[in-house]
Amino acid sequence: MVRSDVVLNADGADFGSGLLVKLHAAVEQLNAEEILEVRGGAPSVPEDLAAWCVLTGNALVGPLQVRKGAVEVEPDPPKLGTRLWLYSNFNCNLACDYCCAESSPAASARQLPVELVRAAVAEFVSGGGAEVIITGGEPFLHPELGELIDAAIEHVPVTVLTNGMVFHRGNRRRTLEALDRERVTLQISLDSATPELHDRHRGAGSYDRARAGIALARSLGFRVRIAATIDAADAEEVAALRELLDTEGVPPEDQIIRRIAREGFADDGVVLTRDDLYPEPTVAVDGIWWHPVGITDPALRVTDAPLPIRAAIAEMDRILQVTAEQQDNTRKAFRCA
Repeated sequence: MVRSDVVLNADGADFGSGLLVKLHAAVEQLNAEEILEVRGGAPSVPEDLAAWCVLTGNALVGPLQVRKGAVEVEPDPPKLGTRLWLYSNFNCNLACDYCCAESSPAASARQLPVELVRAAVAEFVSGGGAEVIITGGEPFLHPELGELIDAAIEHVPVTVLTNGMVFHRGNRRRTLEALDRERVTLQISLDSATPELHDRHRGAGSYDRARAGIALARSLGFRVRIAATIDAADAEEVAALRELLDTEGVPPEDQIIRRIAREGFADDGVVLTRDDLYPEPTVAVDGIWWHPVGITDPALRVTDAPLPIRAAIAEMDRILQVTAEQQDNTRKAFRCA
């Protein structure tokens, strides 16, 4: 259960005996995306609350918790089966306070084997897959990252998400320099135009090291996308960051601004449900998840094994169809008393 912003005491009522009116009034007072929890309602309340959310465009984020309003996560999501995420590993040199994967130096590595990646990507591409994204943890901590990327780029272009801090020297520098610039894009995290916000979330000194990583990757000829994770409370940072990136010649299509999701380590941010997230199959060594942001959420785990990919995609498609049918039936059969 997520933390609630407001609690509504139903005093034993149900939707037919006054709770519906109280609920409408309470939700009207909420700010967008805040969470209201209903307590002390009649036994029929959970079912009616779920139906009410479908009808009103709000979201049920717990059995008796409502998030006000919808959330647009990605306005134009990829078609199911065309994008595949790979969690190469879960250990990281950082422990960002909003990390949805709960990655840190102390996290279990849970590394993807190269042969598993080879099999997964081959199967994915045979079914029409067109894009692979490798994330973590910090992928450059995977001792076989170069081989892992090579296994994927045999079939499709690859984007690697990294904090840009650990590939400056040694074997990791050699791995970086050996990557195919035509087939590999680097997406490096930078949360603000100045150190304060970035370092607040990621640790002192991380901003300067990320900037150095961006400069190195660009000097080596890589396409570098910049991704910022910025909560609504810090939205004023976005304009300054875009101005910096524009000045440095990063094209708008390579500037990614995303919200903090209340997943993993995050205590704040937008609360998401499966219905908010269009499925993007996400492979880890111990299963396949609905979407990369939900990698620590048991409710978003689709299969307990990383192969076959097609079984997970078929299950995701089935869930989409069942959910659509349930919502349609709810609109037809919502009880008012």
